[in-house]
Amino acid sequence: MHYKGTEMDIIVAENVHKKFKLKQGQQVNNNGIISDEIEVLSGFGLKIKKGEFLVLVGPSGSGKSVFLDLVGGLSAPTSGVVYLDDKPVEAPSAKTGYVFQQYALFPWRSALSNIEFGLESRGVVKEERVKIARELLSLFGLSDFEDRFPYQLSGGMQQRVAIARALATKPEVLLMDEPFAALDAQTREILQNELIKIWEGTDTTVIFVTHSIDEAVFLADRVAVVTARPGRIKDIIEIDLPRPRKVDIRSSPEFAANRHKVWGALKAEVNKAQQDWKLAPVFSE
Repeated sequence: MHYKGTEMDIIVAENVHKKFKLKQGQQVNNNGIISDEIEVLSGFGLKIKKGEFLVLVGPSGSGKSVFLDLVGGLSAPTSGVVYLDDKPVEAPSAKTGYVFQQYALFPWRSALSNIEFGLESRGVVKEERVKIARELLSLFGLSDFEDRFPYQLSGGMQQRVAIARALATKPEVLLMDEPFAALDAQTREILQNELIKIWEGTDTTVIFVTHSIDEAVFLADRVAVVTARPGRIKDIIEIDLPRPRKVDIRSSPEFAANRHKVWGALKAEVNKAQQDWKLAPVFSE
């Protein structure tokens, strides 16, 4: 295995269920039962080890992002428990950092100031904040752009800043919700390479959501395959590729074999989700 920290479970989800109330007048067909609630997670159970890079893949609507919100304390399970360091998650924690699909940068702050934000919120003195932010800008190749505002940066640059901001506080757990989905293919691959290189020098645990099987295989220690809604863990696939990950590994037979394993577990769930979208629409009165 590739875990850099001790192989203790830093995150444990036990029999997690999550339902959402629909808007007034809306109903959904849940396996033939008409309801005003939609069940997104059902019996979701997962253990994530300290220092590993775990990737969640599954059909759209299967609750992958919802699980990240539960780990991050942004939402609470309907039933079941999510533990972080053996304690139930009940609110956002300084132990976690979050990178969203949207860059979510403050438009009135420069790149440097955006990275400083989390440190500033924790009372870190200005000199130390600037030092940490500049080190991260250098790691991401953005030293010449520290005074630029988000509108002056490309999408790839903005997401670099967003990742740097999340890393600045040195979180134990980094939650990444399709952070590269909006980027072009070339930029996406460059950022995958940069992310994995930086992560391999830390003990940070990463939970990464993606719809790209190639991205999952390149980044992950393990890939957790989530079923069609309501989501639960169908299979966990060990990615037996060496670290540090080299760029050219994507063209290797070993990469193709791991990709085949992930798609083999995922294909039926994607097909089921497509059928469910046709058969179980949400109705508005």
